[in-house]
Amino acid sequence: MSYFNIAVDGPAGAGKSTIAKAVAAKLGFIYVDTGAMYRAMALYFLRQGIGKEEEAAISAACGQVEITIRYEDGSQQVILNGENVSSQIRNEEVGNMASATSVYLPVREKLVQLQQELAKTANVIMDGRDIGTCVLPDAQAKVYLTASSAVRAKRRYDELKEKGVMCNLEEIEQDIIERDYRDMHREHSPLKQAEDAVLVDSSDMTIEEVIDAIIEIARRKGLDA
Repeated sequence: MSYFNIAVDGPAGAGKSTIAKAVAAKLGFIYVDTGAMYRAMALYFLRQGIGKEEEAAISAACGQVEITIRYEDGSQQVILNGENVSSQIRNEEVGNMASATSVYLPVREKLVQLQQELAKTANVIMDGRDIGTCVLPDAQAKVYLTASSAVRAKRRYDELKEKGVMCNLEEIEQDIIERDYRDMHREHSPLKQAEDAVLVDSSDMTIEEVIDAIIEIARRKGLDA
């Protein structure tokens, strides 16, 4: 049996995970949060006291890490070496470490293997930076979801303020611009729009409009709805 795969790529803060989760819920697909997997790996490095520049230590540590994703009551749980770390991977320190360490080939190879296996066993929607170009190059539907850095920073700022976290809008936007540059210029699997991906700029779109646009793209690519 062949399964339908949807790949969603785009820069940090474009709303990929929010949108992909909602599309998965509407279509009955499994949502594979690749970013959460990289964050779990980054959390492991931080706990081991490994710096983001220590390539040899990071490469060695990859062999000590097992990361799985499972669902409990419809909610995604990220498991790092048997421990549920879902609540510990969403802070800025882990996010920045994940972006910095994802440039290393052993990190990517370890996680890509698991992601590809998941896609062979179910209808999945996966979001990240290189899903359509590297992880699922044969995905039936590919979307490149983006928004201006100012819009992405404001969304992140509002999200953090709602959680009661003190933050600075200008610093957040600068972080986003730097992360974009790092993601687009890394040696392995840089962030770029796949040739057969459909561009969706969500700067002036509501969440519902973006969800509908992606479902429509999937239907045009052969998804039976």
